[in-house]
Amino acid sequence: MIRTAILSTWHVHTKDYTRQAMENPNIELKVVWDDNVEKGQNFAADWDLPFESNLDTVLAREDIDAVIVDAPTNQHHEVITKAAAAGKHIFTEKVLAITNKEAAAIAEAVAEAGVKFVISFPHRTMRHNLYAKQVIDQGVLGNVSLVRIRNAHNGASAGWLPEHFYDPETCGGGAMIDLGAHGMYLPLWLLGRPETVQSSFTYITGREVEDNAVAVMKFPGGAMAINETGFVSQDSPFSLEVYGDKGCLFVLGPDNNVRLKLGGQDWQTVTDLPPALPSAMEQWVAAIQEGTPVEFDMAAALALTEVMEAAYVSHEKGKTAEL
Repeated sequence: MIRTAILSTWHVHTKDYTRQAMENPNIELKVVWDDNVEKGQNFAADWDLPFESNLDTVLAREDIDAVIVDAPTNQHHEVITKAAAAGKHIFTEKVLAITNKEAAAIAEAVAEAGVKFVISFPHRTMRHNLYAKQVIDQGVLGNVSLVRIRNAHNGASAGWLPEHFYDPETCGGGAMIDLGAHGMYLPLWLLGRPETVQSSFTYITGREVEDNAVAVMKFPGGAMAINETGFVSQDSPFSLEVYGDKGCLFVLGPDNNVRLKLGGQDWQTVTDLPPALPSAMEQWVAAIQEGTPVEFDMAAALALTEVMEAAYVSHEKGKTAEL
């Protein structure tokens, strides 16, 4: 049994990860920590868990083996490095950190401690995206020239995102660093490391962080990836488009229907997709108990932070950022 602490209830996905942990027979939740005492106490009470207001006290407990980090992004450096130093296995929400400097320090602490680490990249477990990876790697589409990903919702325009998600200091940004992270890590997985990033953000609801954003990545050989995201789009389903010189692949609509067209052939709907991968939490548990590798390791976490920081540098300076 992996005895686990919830470190902060800040993130909107905290409930989801708490539920996943409670449903996993190999995890035993022991305590909730939050620097917002009232919020943390209320959350702990809702889940019938103990609450502790002192992070060091939680991490010093010998009956805690691992932590689930849902802290504000600007606290990741402190929280994760302390957890690693205390010998706790780490599950964290994306992104790893706001800056490359902090991400590198986290990576060093985790490596030195030798603990198991996973970052949650859920779109990399999904069947339609695994199929896209498969056809790209097998050269089915030929030389890929463009990947386009759209992942947006109406959290700001409809008012259901918590107000603290618009705080530039704690979040490090708005729609791009949060929801746009999925559209960043997918191209890195599909195409590799980009050479440049150019981004443009707008502020439709007038908040301090962007709620409508696009980033364009250029890769060696000339391929590009477009990452569209936002908090102001009503009924916007996930979409993925991949274009090559031999064909194209579309993942579109609320059911993520997969459509493939190769040169000289008709459109075909693809139903024979690869099996979904275990969730990030399931992979984390297997890594701790069996030593199995995880799909979303520290290298993937560092790569996301590198490109995300470049996207914000590009927007702030109004020019292309080089990696």
